[in-house]
Amino acid sequence: MVNVFPTVLYSCMIGMAFIALLDLFNRGKERQNLFLKGLLLLLVIHLAGELFIYSGAYVYAPELAGLQFPFRILMGPALFFYAHATMSADKKIDKKYWLMALSGPALVVIVMLPFLFMITPAEKLALANPATRDPELWRISILTCSIVTTLFIIYTAYFLLLAFQLHRAHNQQLMERFSDIEQRSVDWFKPILVIWGAVWCMFAIEFTLNALGWRWFGTGRLLPALEVVALAIFIQKALSQKVLSHVDKGVPKTQGTRTALLSEDKMQSIANKLRHAMQSEQLFLDESLSLKRLSEEIRESENHISETFSQHLNTNFFQFVNGFRIEAAKTALTETTKQVTIIAFEVGFNSKSTFNTAFKKIVGQSPSVYRKSFLENN
Repeated sequence: MVNVFPTVLYSCMIGMAFIALLDLFNRGKERQNLFLKGLLLLLVIHLAGELFIYSGAYVYAPELAGLQFPFRILMGPALFFYAHATMSADKKIDKKYWLMALSGPALVVIVMLPFLFMITPAEKLALANPATRDPELWRISILTCSIVTTLFIIYTAYFLLLAFQLHRAHNQQLMERFSDIEQRSVDWFKPILVIWGAVWCMFAIEFTLNALGWRWFGTGRLLPALEVVALAIFIQKALSQKVLSHVDKGVPKTQGTRTALLSEDKMQSIANKLRHAMQSEQLFLDESLSLKRLSEEIRESENHISETFSQHLNTNFFQFVNGFRIEAAKTALTETTKQVTIIAFEVGFNSKSTFNTAFKKIVGQSPSVYRKSFLENN
């Protein structure tokens, strides 16, 4: 029996993934694109497995049931590998992550051996109907599904957590080196991780309920609807994401905690130079100001400046520069009638949204509210 609604949605999702793959095959061979291809191929296998069930095609080839499980557990690792290729300055992925990723399918195959070889295609087909299923074979099937689903949850959660950590580390590295991080920060990736995490969690729950023969009003409707939305958003964002240069990704992650190399007197001297560069030379007005350029201006190494920021000033490059920009903006807001957008660009920000976010974080209120409050009190 064909379940029309999910059949249509999963067919559409497979089409979306194939169109994205065709687009990628016309692009360069950067690691980011290669890992995105791999992720999309795994998604196609997962979607085809769902379509196989909802369309009723399993009736004609019951021996194929469950063959997508070893590939499905790779989706979480593939998303992490794509994130690594997109955001990490490390050119190679640690071998332990490869081993962890590959152990997932291996475990799934081991768990599925009884289901694959002890149950014939005819018996698998009979399991779909409560009236014809063999109780002993049904227990084997339920046990297999439960273990496979548990493994899927564990591996997916682990690699999603790694992806979250990688995204946070990427942003932290950017804030240590650049004053304009909007085009480098891949901000869309964090909400995508939340969406995929929610979808895959719901998938695990739905899969378990279906295996147990339980149904609710959203069965076969809510999950595919959420999946099509998640896939559409991810494909649009991923295909729009430019390939970041090695410089734009920050610097490779160092092992261990950085040891202080500079004396307090030396860091104080560097801090004075930094303040002079901002206050007297107003370098913060340059919207593309980087740590490299600042290093050249005050004739101190990037490492020494970074150490001064982190261990003497308790800040980072991004926050340090934005602090001077916000102070300049506060003066402009109270002493001129210029529009907020104009002020934002004049003090060094390259977008109004970034300016508003930074201003509210430092001052505690939006630029417009700050100006209004000042006028009311003076």
